[in-house]
Formats: sequence, C-alpha cells, structure tokens
Amino acid sequence: MFFKTKNHIKYLCLIFFLIFSSCQLKESSNSHGILFLENRTKKLTVNQTNKNDVINIIGYPHSKSIDNQNEWIYIERVLVKGKYHNLGQNILKSNNVLYLKFDKYGVLKDKKLLNKEDIQKIAFSSKETENDLSKRSFVEKLFSSLRTKMYKRK
Repeated sequence: MFFKTKNHIKYLCLIFFLIFSSCQLKESSNSHGILFLENRTKKLTVNQTNKNDVINIIGYPHSKSIDNQNEWIYIERVLVKGKYHNLGQNILKSNNVLYLKFDKYGVLKDKKLLNKEDIQKIAFSSKETENDLSKRSFVEKLFSSLRTKMYKRK
C-alpha cells in the first residue's frame, strides 16, 4: 500500500480539504453602478412614481441631461471572469442603462431600460467635433515643448 501510516492519510485529507475549500462556487464579478437595476426598474410606475420615490428605490442618478434636469440616467455594468478557454479575461455579463424622464412637477413620465443588446443596436456618429478653443498657436506649442525638454533634464 502507498500509505504506510494513518498520518499520511490525515495529511492527504488535509491537503484535499485545503484545495477544495479555496475553490469558489460563485463566479467572481466586478460591478459598477447601481446593482440589480432591472429589478429596481420594475418598482417604478409611470405617472405614479415621483423623483423622491426614485431616489428612495434606486438612489441619486449617475447623470442628468445637460439641457433638461428632468432627465436622469442610471448605469449598471457587471464584468465576470472568463472561463479557461478565455484565459481568465473579463467578460461583460450585463450592461444596463436606465433613462427616466420627469414632468415639471417631478412625476415620472417615461422610463426606458436598455440592455447590452439594445445598446449595440444604437448607431453612433463617427464624426469628430473640432474645438477652436483648444487649438494652440505655433509660439505656444514651441514654448510648451521647450518647457517639457527643460524639466525633463532635472
């Protein structure tokens, strides 16, 4: 027999216990934003829920519209570790965006929940906006390059 004493068997059992206890049964995830956004969205009722109810259920919004303070945006993103065939890279499990629109009295008028499939269908413009304020003159570029070279030698 390979094991000569009972101590060898005890040590082997201890090693197996340590190996199996260090394994996780749940998948590890990295989340950003409001957790369980889809479940919380179901608690919101159009034409009944107001801003205070939304803050109590979901919390303060991640972003508000620039033009209209009555348009709120909430975000949820969950990344999970990939399996062995993905070499452990993070995989996007869920990417939800909740858009809420209120009337001037603070009552919810519209809600849209977009998941990662809906977001992929949105067409974004590939044009870039030029900013005349950020353009620098030749002299300013020259002095900034001289300044970086001068401080680089220290």
